[in-house]
Amino acid sequence: MKRRKIMAILISTILGIGLISAQAAEKKTEPKKQTTCPVMGGKINKAQYADVQGKRIYVCCPGCIGKIKAAPDKYIKLLEDKGIVLDETPKTGKNESEKKSNSHAGHHH
Repeated sequence: MKRRKIMAILISTILGIGLISAQAAEKKTEPKKQTTCPVMGGKINKAQYADVQGKRIYVCCPGCIGKIKAAPDKYIKLLEDKGIVLDETPKTGKNESEKKSNSHAGHHH
């Protein structure tokens, strides 16, 4: 009887450790979202960004956009080394000016 209790405790302990390890591994693989500007370190403004190499890097102000575009590899590496997964540059079928010109259907200027 003692042997069964010891085995049950041992199996429960092993399963418990495995579950904890699996949960810890899950947390490590969750992608981090960008929350700070890689140039100045301030909070990002989602209306301010640089699209480089198919990735969108958010910044805190318009002044940081030029710095990102001047050295995109540096900033992409900096963010990805921190485990941050950058958004992809959105793909659109038409550019904004085409969309606006098509919205005037039915009348002439």
